[in-house]
Amino acid sequence: MNNFTLPGFRMPGEFEKHEGCLLIWPSRPGSWPFGAKAAREAFCRVITAIADSEHVWVLAGADCIDNARQMLSESVTVVPADADPMDPAFRGPGSVTLLPLETDDAWARDVGPTVVMNAQGERLGIDWCFNAWGGDVDGLYPHWEKDDAAAAAFSKAIGLSVQDAHPFVLEGGSIHSDGEGTLLVTEACLLSAGRNPDMSKEEIEQQLCAALGTEKVLWLPHGIVNDETNEHVDNAAAFVRPGEIVLAWTDNESDPQYAFSKADLDYLEKETDARGRKLTVHKLYIPSVPVTVQEEDLEGYVFEEGEDVREAGERLAASYVNFYISNGGILLPQFGDSNDAKAVQLLTELFPERTIYPIPARDILLGGGNIHCITQQIPQ
Repeated sequence: MNNFTLPGFRMPGEFEKHEGCLLIWPSRPGSWPFGAKAAREAFCRVITAIADSEHVWVLAGADCIDNARQMLSESVTVVPADADPMDPAFRGPGSVTLLPLETDDAWARDVGPTVVMNAQGERLGIDWCFNAWGGDVDGLYPHWEKDDAAAAAFSKAIGLSVQDAHPFVLEGGSIHSDGEGTLLVTEACLLSAGRNPDMSKEEIEQQLCAALGTEKVLWLPHGIVNDETNEHVDNAAAFVRPGEIVLAWTDNESDPQYAFSKADLDYLEKETDARGRKLTVHKLYIPSVPVTVQEEDLEGYVFEEGEDVREAGERLAASYVNFYISNGGILLPQFGDSNDAKAVQLLTELFPERTIYPIPARDILLGGGNIHCITQQIPQ
C-alpha cells in the first residue's frame, strides 16, 4: 500500500472560494442514451451556470470535442484551442477551456483529482486509484484505464503537482469535507469489498486523515437506496458550512430510504465535528415519487459486454443533496416532483448569499449520477 502523508495540506470545503470546476463531456453509449443528446444539453445548462462565477474545464475525447465546442459556444466563451491552459488570462469566470483528453465516462467528481492546499496557497492534486466503483467485484464497467489516468493528466495540463495515491481506491464523491478537519463518508461505500478489502476501517481512516488534513471522520452507515456507487456520501449528506449538514430525508416509513436516512440521523445527532461542535442537521427531502428508468429510455442505451445494464422500473438514486456549490450559486437538481420547490426553498435559506440555479436533472440521473457527480472543484 502506498501510504503517504501531506503535512500542512487540507481538503477545503466546497463552499470555500475556488478557481473553477472540472467536467467531462458525456459520450459513453452505456451511460448516456440516444447518443447523449439530452445529456449534453443538460451538461450545457450546468456548465453555463457554473461559468457565471468561476472558470470551467471540460475534458472531451476526439469523437466528441467538436460537438462540445459547438454546443458550449452558444452560451459561454470557449477558450481558443491553441491557448495555453496554464495562462491566467484564460482561467477566469465566463469562459470554458476544452482539453482533448480521453476518458471512459463522464464522472469528473470521481475520476478527477482531489485538490488539497496549504496555508501558503500551494495546491496539490491527489490521484486516487479508480476502478469503476468496485473493480472485478462489482464495478460498473469492465475497462476503466482511461478514467484512472484522468486525474494525473488533467493536473499536469493545468499545472498542478500530483500526489500518486495508488493503489488506494477512492472516488471524489465518496468524501465530503467541512474544510476544518471533518470528513463525511459512508460505511457502505468505503468498506465495500471492491475497494480496499485488505485494509481495516481504522487503516482507511488513517490514510484519509494523512492525505486530507482530516482530524475526524464521520462514518454514516448509509447513502441513498440503490445508489450503484455503493452509496456515495455526496448523494446523502453534505456540509453547507462547518457544523451544518443537509441530510437526504423522507417521512415515508414504507420507503426503504427511511431506514437509511434514520440511521444516518441517529448517528449524526450523537456526534460532534473535529472542533467539538454539535452538528446542526437540515432534512432535505428526496423526491416524493421515486424516479425510475422507463421502457422508452432503454431503447437508447448501447451496453458493452460486462457493463452494468439498466432495467425498466429500476429506481434511480435521485437526491437533492447532490447539488454543486459554485462561487456564486447553488446548482440544484430538479426532477419534476412536488418536492422540487421545497428543495429550492431550503437551499435559498441556507445559502442566502448565492443564486439558486434549478437544473432539470433526470437526463443526468439516467447516466447513473447527478449534478455533483459530474463536477469536481478546483480550489483557489
